[in-house]
Amino acid sequence: MTSRKETPEALRVRARKVLRILRKQFPAASTALRHADPFQLLIATILSAQCTDERVNIVTPGLFARYPTARAFADAELHELEAEIKSTGFFRMKAKNIQGCSRGIVERFKGLVPQTLEELITLPGVGRKTANVVLGQAFGIISGIVVDTHVDRLSRLLGFTSQKTPEKIEEDLMEVFPMDDWIDVGSILILHGRRTCKARKPKCEFCPVSGLCPSSTV
Repeated sequence: MTSRKETPEALRVRARKVLRILRKQFPAASTALRHADPFQLLIATILSAQCTDERVNIVTPGLFARYPTARAFADAELHELEAEIKSTGFFRMKAKNIQGCSRGIVERFKGLVPQTLEELITLPGVGRKTANVVLGQAFGIISGIVVDTHVDRLSRLLGFTSQKTPEKIEEDLMEVFPMDDWIDVGSILILHGRRTCKARKPKCEFCPVSGLCPSSTV
């Protein structure tokens, strides 16, 4: 979990310095997915798998106008739902999951998005990442740390973890950061990954935490 040259306590101190600096860069960090309520955020997050937030935000206004409630999604004609979300990719699986998720919410949770991770992950298409996004961003409930492709990559570049699966990376991050920071960590690292620490060409020369990053090229 830590490097040979860095003790667990030193890692925690460095990680908190990194977060403190990046929080100044992104003081209002939150999900980029546009939504009006927890259910819309849940659907948008399912759609965001293997798709950009920008594309999802193009699709969801029309989607939510046509299907304004969980009941509407549950009763939708599957082929029509597929057509609405086709541009987000993997549309057949996403449509099936969205409809199954919506039916679960209607039938088991009285039409309301559940507010525990344990309940959320019983819904089709909802894993830990999606559940953490919804609980943290829609309800302000601390359940874990969102690990998407940006958080995965940056966590390893910054030396916060050497793990390769989202579940293990999340476990390491929860050891590194105080629980009160868990919601912000994911949002901040995602924004930093999009703006500066880009996958194809990290802008280390412009990075405010390059001096704290073992992977920095400057």
